[in-house]
Amino acid sequence: MKTYGAQSMITPLKRVLVRRPDAAFGNADPARWHYAAPINLAEAQREHDALCAMLRRAGAEVVYHDEALPEHADSIFVFDPALVTDHGAILMRMGKRLRQGEEPAMAKMFEKLGVPILARLTGEAHGEAGDMLWLDGRTLVVGQGFRTNAEAARQIREALAPHGITVMTAELPYYTGPEACLHLLSVISVIDSGLAVVYRPLLPVPLYLELERRGMRLVDVPDEEFLTQGPNVLATAPGECIMLERNPVTRQRLMDAGCEVTTYKGDELSFKAEGGATCLTRPILRG
Repeated sequence: MKTYGAQSMITPLKRVLVRRPDAAFGNADPARWHYAAPINLAEAQREHDALCAMLRRAGAEVVYHDEALPEHADSIFVFDPALVTDHGAILMRMGKRLRQGEEPAMAKMFEKLGVPILARLTGEAHGEAGDMLWLDGRTLVVGQGFRTNAEAARQIREALAPHGITVMTAELPYYTGPEACLHLLSVISVIDSGLAVVYRPLLPVPLYLELERRGMRLVDVPDEEFLTQGPNVLATAPGECIMLERNPVTRQRLMDAGCEVTTYKGDELSFKAEGGATCLTRPILRG
């Protein structure tokens, strides 16, 4: 039985990697890590435990990333160091300098989990999987910005082409500059076949046109909920999702679109540290 493969944002989540907040996160200097405020570690751990319980109720096996990363506060955001495909994982080279060094620890976890390494970003490439969105099982969008560059997109395209996967790119805006975290998945999540939640003001035009061409319905995130991770929504199955609780308008709009929405408390995990439900999880197996 296959134990890895996640070329979708929406098929049922079967196996997911997480990292419980530890001292590296709890002791993080907010100015250095671009967090909104100091972290209450005990509360962050309670929030994370509750989120993991939700993942289990959704039918996923929860696996903990337990490799030592004592200097990496952002390592709780396990989505970013690798892209998992049906053919193995592509290891990133993190664009945020403070996150460089997470990649070998992720490689060790994949070895434990039996996930082969399909490719590794090398040379001038830098990329983070938060800039990568599966539109379907054969189409990957790579956002190019401060965290992911054109050379990373080229290497990913080269690795996936033999497997019949098309890679399209979309330029991300400057927004507030290189220190802020603006990933592609900061502005869009696919929730169901033909349905995505988006923050339209920052959505790359080529991606918007592709969504329009496909006839996808778009659930709009209001301005006030963009900063509270409104667009960062984790689908656990088609039309079923988990999102941060501070987004009542987006939640209602998703429910009006026919989605089943579960919310988690993430004042420490998500609001302070600027990472939503997708960032906190690395799907290993969907299907």
